[in-house]
Amino acid sequence: MAPSNEIIAVGRRKSATARVRIKPGTGVITVNGKPVADYMAREILVMMANQPFDTTDNSGKWDVRANCAGGGVAGQAGALRLGIARALAKVDSKYISVLRRYNLLTRDAREVERKKYGRPGARKRFQFSKR
Repeated sequence: MAPSNEIIAVGRRKSATARVRIKPGTGVITVNGKPVADYMAREILVMMANQPFDTTDNSGKWDVRANCAGGGVAGQAGALRLGIARALAKVDSKYISVLRRYNLLTRDAREVERKKYGRPGARKRFQFSKR
């Protein structure tokens, strides 16, 4: 059970899931017990995770604890971004219009298409030979 001052939200992207808890603080983002800069391999992924705070002018006002599972780091960064955006929308409904404008509350539904039998990939075909 979460303390009453924490807001909980879930974000998903590809096959990754992020369970996010935010509470008022100094802007520390922790993912799976590590600072976000250490956990996310690339700087662009850290920027992606901070995007909901930047668009709502909340940088440095909230502490984030997140558990990410499944997928790769890029999918987890997208899941984290959605989870933070949903948590901010729970905090104050005036943020919803800003987050919507930047498509931060929309779940990216794109998934990897499965490989088909007798083919090298999902859509790829072997080279056609007439004779």
